[in-house]
Amino acid sequence: MKEAFLRVGIVSMSWVSLIGLVAAFCTTAAYVPQVLHIWRTRSTQDISLGMFSVMTLGVALWIVYGVAIVSLPVIIANGATLILAGAILVLKLKHG
Repeated sequence: MKEAFLRVGIVSMSWVSLIGLVAAFCTTAAYVPQVLHIWRTRSTQDISLGMFSVMTLGVALWIVYGVAIVSLPVIIANGATLILAGAILVLKLKHG
């Protein structure tokens, strides 16, 4: 089966890869408003410690998986997500 490619500047990219990059951006960027809200209000009352603990562990494991399969997009996207989710987890532990 022939794969459709999109030419962006000098880089050719499959539609599947483009969808993956957009999805990675969206799921990572989704944490930014929460981090900013917690930073401004110092309130983490409605944040689940259990959920963010498991989520942060899961994201860290995605990075290990990305390293194992040598996938830079998986490593980068989950690295950024780990920073944001980890920040929320640290703020939750700090502010209760």
